[in-house]
Amino acid sequence: MSKRILVADDDAHIRDVIGFALEKAGMQVWQAEDGRRALEAFRADPCDLIVLDINMPEFDGLEVCREIRKHSDVPILFLSSRDDEIDRILGLEIGGDDYVTKPFSPRELVARVNVILRRAQTLPKVVAPESLLRHGRLSVLPSQHKVLWDGIAVGLTATEFAILQLLIRHPARVFSRDRIMQSAYDNNVYVSDRTIDSHIRHIRQKLGEAGCRAAIETVHGVGYQLAGCE
Repeated sequence: MSKRILVADDDAHIRDVIGFALEKAGMQVWQAEDGRRALEAFRADPCDLIVLDINMPEFDGLEVCREIRKHSDVPILFLSSRDDEIDRILGLEIGGDDYVTKPFSPRELVARVNVILRRAQTLPKVVAPESLLRHGRLSVLPSQHKVLWDGIAVGLTATEFAILQLLIRHPARVFSRDRIMQSAYDNNVYVSDRTIDSHIRHIRQKLGEAGCRAAIETVHGVGYQLAGCE
């Protein structure tokens, strides 16, 4: 079944360019011209991924993301005409999975969408005992795409889940940002170190809200390592 993508941007030409590229890649696309209509469209008919412009009338993309994250972990790819680090980090910290700056290559955008969708795909719900990954009070169930802290469910985006899964599979190892990037994204998709830092910060925040005071340690000059999780 083809993936269903909602494209929200106030520029009709950009919506058409993205829609054409995604449909050519075998996906179904529908469009929204502002933030309010994007929310209405998603609530009426949930999709597999949202391509979301940050600067839109009615509600901007960040507001739309915050509202959607109250009820859904649907993957979100942000678009912006500004290469502004504050916007980029804020977008990722409130729950975005990736970020593309205009002007962009439609081929690159489709590649990033495919990467996010692959990360979001879940395996069959039957869980074999060996599929449970545990470290202290932290548990990860890869086949169910679930994270638990001391029995409390923690909602992560697909990219955040991929990063945490890498760390918990090798709890004694320190991973560089490049290695984390390779695990969370395809090798042909480049993201900056700050993007990885933002994902780590967001994972820490979500686990912290569940009661985990120290989930991921920063090893200065090297990268990141799973903490004791006790």
